Amino acid sequence: MNPRLSFALALLVLLACAKRGEAPSRATLPGMTAPQNGEPPHAAKKPHKVSSPNGEREDPYYWLRDDERKDPEVLGYLAEENAWRDKVMAPQQAVEEALFAELIGRLTPNDTSVPYLERGYWYYRRLEEGKEHPIYCRKKGDLQAVEEVLLDANDNSRGHAFYSVAARAVSNSGRLFAWSDDTVGRRQYVLHVKDTATGSVLQDTATNLDSDIVWANDDRTLLYVERDPTTLLGYRVMKHVLGETQDSVVYEEKDKSFYVNVSKSKSGAYIFIELQATTMSETLYADVSDPALRFKPVLPRSADHEYQVEHVGRDFIIRTNSKGAKNFRIARVPIGESSKLSAWKDLIPTQTGRFVEDFDVLTNAVAVNYREDGLLKVAITPLTPKGKPVTISADEPSYTMFLVPTPELERGKFRYVYQSLTTPPTTFDVDVKTGTKEELKREQVPGYDPTQYATEYLRANARDGAAVPVSVAYRKDTPRDGSAPLLQYGYGAYGASIDPEFDRDWVSLMDRGFVVAIAHIRGGQELGRAWYEDGKLLNKKNGITDFIDVTHVLVEHGFAARGKVFAEGRSAGGIIMGAIANMAPSNYRGICAEVPFVDVVTTMLDTSIPLTTNEMDEWGNPATKEYYDYMLSYSPYDNVRAQGYPAMLVVTGLWDSQVQYYEPAKWVAKLRELKTDSNPLVFSIDMAAGHGGKSGRFEAKRDRAREYAFFLAQLADKP
Repeated sequence: MNPRLSFALALLVLLACAKRGEAPSRATLPGMTAPQNGEPPHAAKKPHKVSSPNGEREDPYYWLRDDERKDPEVLGYLAEENAWRDKVMAPQQAVEEALFAELIGRLTPNDTSVPYLERGYWYYRRLEEGKEHPIYCRKKGDLQAVEEVLLDANDNSRGHAFYSVAARAVSNSGRLFAWSDDTVGRRQYVLHVKDTATGSVLQDTATNLDSDIVWANDDRTLLYVERDPTTLLGYRVMKHVLGETQDSVVYEEKDKSFYVNVSKSKSGAYIFIELQATTMSETLYADVSDPALRFKPVLPRSADHEYQVEHVGRDFIIRTNSKGAKNFRIARVPIGESSKLSAWKDLIPTQTGRFVEDFDVLTNAVAVNYREDGLLKVAITPLTPKGKPVTISADEPSYTMFLVPTPELERGKFRYVYQSLTTPPTTFDVDVKTGTKEELKREQVPGYDPTQYATEYLRANARDGAAVPVSVAYRKDTPRDGSAPLLQYGYGAYGASIDPEFDRDWVSLMDRGFVVAIAHIRGGQELGRAWYEDGKLLNKKNGITDFIDVTHVLVEHGFAARGKVFAEGRSAGGIIMGAIANMAPSNYRGICAEVPFVDVVTTMLDTSIPLTTNEMDEWGNPATKEYYDYMLSYSPYDNVRAQGYPAMLVVTGLWDSQVQYYEPAKWVAKLRELKTDSNPLVFSIDMAAGHGGKSGRFEAKRDRAREYAFFLAQLADKP
């Protein structure tokens, strides 16, 4: 048969399978070849001194920083990198397109979220076939009523390369609908207000918002958080009154280590201003009916005390780590006595081995999301004497279940979502009185059969003896003889736990014989507060070595072939990717670093860079020599050296507000200068996106298709 005809037929078959949602052949995709040879871009080196109280460092690629994103030389270099990306990936273009078709074929064309009831309306969002963005809707009274469209994000996205909706809030009467959106990717949101009775969008607006919007009870006043235009830190709460052109300051936070949020209690009776630093928090409250909105603290802030507040009846229900509750407890206190910590009485005491992560309230019960043995679970505690505690059970070895707060205090049911690496998200209501579970919806995944896949939950011994949890999944027909390729994911920062959630994109890898794994490394809180503290500040390298040690264990136990291990991490997980590339390059066939935080010391020395001031308690202050030296010892950019590196795909967005594009740009430039191998190094810059990548449910799959095509190319190059 003609080779070109054979290729075309194979590709058509693959695309047809993807459209039907069927699993494609596990053989190497047609057209898979090694990346082309050629000369990649090499950034110029320009002398630049980075000063600190602990000495100067030379940074020849510092010039790639352009805060305005307008410098022709910088933009020209980024364009050259994208052109090189296209050249290297050209032989895999057909594969990438086939994967893209497969990934979007696994999305449900038409879908509707589980509705929730709030003040007489059922709210939900819809996705329509062929459309990128959600449609936000409601129905009055019951679900058989006529649908009212509050916001069609598809209409608003027209003419914008990027579009994202953040906050949405309905006024007390239900007539006014406010939302904020972003057309750049910088997460500097713009406020809009719609009169649902007339359908008209009011002239009222504000710019440079954080994502929170809250209505007062008068249907005229709303609160939002304004961002500092330079640091992008939400630092003050503003009050906007409809029809007025000048907004007033309600609260301004002077300490730049705090994030500022505004919310409303589930009861609707109070507005909260929530102030959160890495190891300290404070909540202010005001009666929503108070025209002056006078705020006072639930409890004034104090060192190392974190707490979060909800309202039920005459009491505040509080998650707190006070009184030695390192893994947190749930307390109850009369509102008028909240400023006295001695009045906070245990509702759910702290327990060894159980980390209380979140909670929700009804008038007659409290539900907690807690971690035990690394897994996120749900338990219900009654607020009435005759009520019985309820603990939700699960059948799989690795899973997660998280609470979904609903607005109605009197509904008598809590809502949660259960999922695993092999079970799609499934929404349940659980009755507080009977403990009976009702399945409301399981997400549909076209062509996916969960019975063909398996998941396991392991412990990998780290070099210092710590037992690192690992969630693993694979097709049941994947050989367990040490021949399979592996994709290993990790994060390890801020106490953010990476749960074994279902990833429909990973099915494409598992169907090609991959094992997928999440390394629950230190720096998260999977095993409680101590797990986090053992992976931050002067313990940061524990998370890096955990990731490497998990790889060793998975290879030794036959989950993967030694020469077929791929690693992926994003944002703060980019530190892990950069550090393992420096410390253990031979362990990995390929690495994908997405929006990676890799220039730790220089960034943390510069408080003008967005979010730096909030991070000192996570990474340390490099103005102090102990932290400066320690951060230098692992910072990926500072430790690039002349050695061989794995194949690497680095992804960023020009408008990234969390990790500025120039961090990975500098890192790639230095890697190109010093690496001694011939493995591909591909740098992909989305010129119209930020930290979250492309907007839109279909276009968001473009980067994932490129990543998988990149990994598969490395296997095709050297089987």
